[in-house]
Amino acid sequence: MRPPGVRAARGGSGTTVAYLRYGAGKLGGAAVSLLAVLVTSFFLFRIIPGDPVRAMTHGMPTSAEQLATLRAQFGLDQPLWQQFTDYCAHALRGDLGTSYQFHAPVGELIAQKVPATLLLTGTAVVLYSALGLWLGTRSAWRHGGLGDRINTGIALTLWSVPSFWLGLLLIIVFSVGLGPVPGLFPTGGMEDGHSTGFAHVLDVVHHMVLPVLTLVAVGYAQTLLVTRSALLDEMGNDYLTTARAKGLRDDLVRRRHAVPNALLPTVTMVFINLGHVLGGSILVETVFSWPGLGGLFYQALSVPDLPLVQGLFVVFAGAMILMNLIADLLYPLLDPRVGR
Repeated sequence: MRPPGVRAARGGSGTTVAYLRYGAGKLGGAAVSLLAVLVTSFFLFRIIPGDPVRAMTHGMPTSAEQLATLRAQFGLDQPLWQQFTDYCAHALRGDLGTSYQFHAPVGELIAQKVPATLLLTGTAVVLYSALGLWLGTRSAWRHGGLGDRINTGIALTLWSVPSFWLGLLLIIVFSVGLGPVPGLFPTGGMEDGHSTGFAHVLDVVHHMVLPVLTLVAVGYAQTLLVTRSALLDEMGNDYLTTARAKGLRDDLVRRRHAVPNALLPTVTMVFINLGHVLGGSILVETVFSWPGLGGLFYQALSVPDLPLVQGLFVVFAGAMILMNLIADLLYPLLDPRVGR
């Protein structure tokens, strides 16, 4: 008979091996997903109607020879399969190509817009994740009460509202002004450009209020409903009854037992939201003329600027894949049953 310490060590080693096997599978799945994104990003935007070269020369007298020269310059005269292999080879090296309309590397254009998008959507994600988790937990714990009915009704309404429509409504009411309500906030942009120092910070915050409010209103509703549903599934389990029978206060039963066991769906939601931080919100950024990645994507689609559209699509999808991978790797740490 082996000593208990040996059995414990082997048990711990077996758990580590199981986790490594689980992690390797998730990494492989993420790599396959990224490859699928590369394929999709190339072929998906080729079906957009419009000729990029003619769009770039719109309004200028251009001969057929000049158009042919531009197509050759951008590689659009090559067979589709060759364009695809060149695109994949460059993308795997980190080269996303050169923008047709800006005549600059796609990677540099994206890097210039990332701070604005991170500021806007990052602030919104932190706010609506915290608000949704807090309200969702309390709604589930006191389900059926007046507060639960009010919170759920508001959340269902806001989750059903298109974000761009809500943004336009907020502009009409709080920027343009409606009846006795004066215009309090800018209609768009990130700054006025006439202030420095702390005044500049206040100016940016002033411009952020309405777009952040739009994102928070829609995002918190989704987080609240997912958290509430996950916690309701846990509330009928016997271990909560046992915890109460031991004399634990209701607040401790919720925080120490019920909420941790209901975290898996919520963790997925939070990390999906974190993936949206880099992707931003195309519609909200467009409505509020926010100078981030969402607005850049809209500009690229209007041409269509194929390298820029493809590069942004890869960045958006890559951020989501990365966040989902991190969530999957955290699951076994939250619930040891996962991955076994």
